[in-house]
Amino acid sequence: MKNLRAAVFAALFLFTSAVPGRADDVTLTSRDGALEITGTLLGFDGEFYRVETEFGILTVDGSGVNCDGPACPTLGNYVAEFTLSGARAMGEVLIPSLIEGFALNAGYALSREEIAGTGLYYRLLDEDGGTEAARITVRLTTSAEGFADLLGEEADMVLSLREVTIPERNMAREAGLGDLRGIRQFRVLARDALVPIVAPGNPVRRLSMQDLARVYAGEITRWSELGGEDAPITLHLTETDAGIGALFVDRVIAAQGKVLSDRLALHGTIRGLTEAVADDPFGIGIGTLSQAGVSEVVTLTGDCAFEVEASSAAVKAGDYPLTAPLYLYLPGLRLPKLARDFLGYMRSTSAQLVTRRAGFVDQAFTEVPVAEQGERLSNAILAAGAEVSLAELQRMAALFDGKQRLTLTYRFRGGSAALDAPSRANVALLASALETGQFDGRRLVFVGFSDGQGDGGANLRLSQRRANAVRDAVLAEAEAFDPTHVTIETDGFGEALPMACDDSDWGREVNRRVEVWVE
Repeated sequence: MKNLRAAVFAALFLFTSAVPGRADDVTLTSRDGALEITGTLLGFDGEFYRVETEFGILTVDGSGVNCDGPACPTLGNYVAEFTLSGARAMGEVLIPSLIEGFALNAGYALSREEIAGTGLYYRLLDEDGGTEAARITVRLTTSAEGFADLLGEEADMVLSLREVTIPERNMAREAGLGDLRGIRQFRVLARDALVPIVAPGNPVRRLSMQDLARVYAGEITRWSELGGEDAPITLHLTETDAGIGALFVDRVIAAQGKVLSDRLALHGTIRGLTEAVADDPFGIGIGTLSQAGVSEVVTLTGDCAFEVEASSAAVKAGDYPLTAPLYLYLPGLRLPKLARDFLGYMRSTSAQLVTRRAGFVDQAFTEVPVAEQGERLSNAILAAGAEVSLAELQRMAALFDGKQRLTLTYRFRGGSAALDAPSRANVALLASALETGQFDGRRLVFVGFSDGQGDGGANLRLSQRRANAVRDAVLAEAEAFDPTHVTIETDGFGEALPMACDDSDWGREVNRRVEVWVE
């Protein structure tokens, strides 16, 4: 029964004031009287009854039956309730903006209340302002607490700055919540980026990832060592036990085998950090692209002279090394109709505009013409070794001619042919676009690339296999897609077009990818 209770809460089959707090016996009778189901009512989501019967747990469409029994809900008084819990960086700005956009788009009146120690509470009212349609709670916690709330029956959706961990995934399965790594149980709502920031007037505008790690490890202590003034460096960071601070420690400090310096000015919020750095002429902080404020963003470089600016296009494509996908995790159970409508809205064109206005990088496809990618192609020529021939570069240039690159890139887990989490979300995103006819009459080419480690011929073959694998994954997910409507091809160019230096793990990870080009 423990697993069952978790499933019921997570699916939001919760009783409102119109439904008694305890489960009770009900009888559901079809309109023509030919079918009768008796059992314990576990929940009602405004459309469907969930009943435990002698045949197991059944979900029954409420429009086709009459309900009899003390636990039967009053249909006209049903109010959808659901809770989102997790990363404060998502819950403070992005989610409120999306809730408000959804209410406006669907014609609901909206009231908002701040709950001390919890977060935000919204009530959605019908157009007349008198009939309550939904109650939405946004718990401002952490990614870890969001998953704990889902497992502890305190939340129905998780806001996370990271992937679900293996223990969290296993516990969710045991609780009857499905596979949180399944392609239908998570999505990337938007993207942000971790960015080094300095005060206006600081002449240091470029840092390698290695030097950034050394700065925060206390190995580089003066700006003169980085080409700046002869002054001590002040380190600013948000709390390192969760959120952006923890993400930075994991992806930069620990990834390079460093230990974080204890000489840090710690801040409770990104906004507080940004304001402090702006007022500190010799400070450096790790902020976010969405909340950089008046501080100057430092460009990341590599020893091979590649530069990766935290532009919207680079973050959207995942080319920027410290891109931070903003995940939404869902239980593998039915949510109330209004919650499902909200989920649908979050993928709409309107929601992408709301996301951009809130300062985040949206999920809408952007097509970048080859003419705007001269620096990338120039780098390819400069970095080409003996194993990348001029003929191969010419073949690649001919393929790209007249096409645009989609800001939709597929990357792979280290040492694996498996797609990483953002890329699995991109599989569903592109499959949905194909199903809705967004690319009808056009030509899509999945183009694979590798890092520069190992034999060039083997890398060339690997890049082609990866392009084929991504194409196959997208087509398998696009069940309603008619393949005659779009020309789909694949190609591979091995190590011919590096995005970053191969002298670091993150550089090699960025280079192992499949791009999508469209004509």
